[in-house]
Amino acid sequence: MARRDQQIRIVLHQWMDACLFALSFWLAYALRTHPAICNALGLTDVPLPFDTYLWIYLILIPGAPLILEANGFYRRAILGPRLHTAGCLFRGCVVICMALTLLLFFSQVVTPRWMVIWFGVIAFGLVFLKEELLRIMFRHRLSKERYRKRFLLVGVPNELTKLREQLAAHPDEGIDVVAELDLTGATTQQLVGLLHAHSVNGVLISAEHTHFEQIEAFIRASEIEGVEAWLVADFFRTQISRTTLDNFYGRPMLVFRATPDMPWQALAKSVFDRVAAFFLLLILGVPLLLVALLIKLTSPGPVLFRQQRAGLNGRPFTMLKFRSMVTNAEQLKHELAVLNEMSGPVFKLTNDPRVTPIGRFLRRYSIDEFPQLINVLRGEMSLVGPRPLPLDEVERFDDVAHRRRLSVRPGLTCLWQVSGRSDVTDFKEWVRLDLEYIDRWNLWLDFKILLQTIPVVLTGKGAK
Repeated sequence: MARRDQQIRIVLHQWMDACLFALSFWLAYALRTHPAICNALGLTDVPLPFDTYLWIYLILIPGAPLILEANGFYRRAILGPRLHTAGCLFRGCVVICMALTLLLFFSQVVTPRWMVIWFGVIAFGLVFLKEELLRIMFRHRLSKERYRKRFLLVGVPNELTKLREQLAAHPDEGIDVVAELDLTGATTQQLVGLLHAHSVNGVLISAEHTHFEQIEAFIRASEIEGVEAWLVADFFRTQISRTTLDNFYGRPMLVFRATPDMPWQALAKSVFDRVAAFFLLLILGVPLLLVALLIKLTSPGPVLFRQQRAGLNGRPFTMLKFRSMVTNAEQLKHELAVLNEMSGPVFKLTNDPRVTPIGRFLRRYSIDEFPQLINVLRGEMSLVGPRPLPLDEVERFDDVAHRRRLSVRPGLTCLWQVSGRSDVTDFKEWVRLDLEYIDRWNLWLDFKILLQTIPVVLTGKGAK
């Protein structure tokens, strides 16, 4: 589907889903306060007046569609498998209910647990019902000839075959191929003749860059006829980058991005990072002060260890950690280089003699990393992302492709940490996990990594 049509459809669906989630919350409250239902289930606790919960709509209405987007709900084929639709929707409802529970907990608004559960069930049912109704309406629409789009395919033979296969794989787009034109030796008159003969709605052009002059003539001919011309803009064969179209002061511009282009999810990630970091610092404030006092009393030197690390695109920033080593640890590092257990530019040592007794405990349970919540609050780091490396280690990268791990903000936790830190001794495998995270990134993946991090931290698994 054309990006424009897809964006319009997504926005409409998001508004409908936001309204349905808002309605679901009200229905859950109405059911939980209904006398007959309360008597039948033996529920005695009475929720607060509904006015108390109105502020939740300020977060729920914009937040619910963003979470569904993060779970791929709006990137499905309209007539795709129902099981896939239900799976995306179920994961989204679970995350929304958990976020709502945390929100109510931190705001200290007493809410019966059944109300949140009923909200999730009702929301799932209403949104899934909406999807079913839209599926029926869309099937009916596709069966009507006047709603289908008639397209002419233009290109060299191999590109025509590829276009034909891609359109056949997406029958729910409502596009009919009425004619094809081989670009090799074709004339503008032939194109115009086909446009007239088949009442074409659009021309889909795909060709190599050697045909640019001919393509320009065809686009001008379509323009004169008042027919849309779509040009497949993949003239440059990139291996990693995804190509998107943007606008540069009124001029169309192709953008090649090596990271996923999901601005709304990126915004939601940034907001969640800072809000979560703020609340975690509030909750852990007293324990962290006790840790700081313990470090000060057990070893000479500052409480915090500050080091320049490579941030987004390699930009240096000062990363904070609780000091877990002796004060001259950086000087001793060169003497221990021969004992390095990690291949590549990174230094890792299981029984590092520079670590203090209290530092060994802090490192085992990753407590030394908690001051980096301040870095997250500043926007220098994220909760999830590739671990930031010291500047000297980045400078020693022996493969320039490894620098792509710097294309996103570094994080407190990552795939490498939840995949068994002590088992990964090859830096190339570490980078592979980081690049896998970058290529697969979405909010749901971040959420899964955060959940997997909890048992890793509590058990001290793989810590060095």
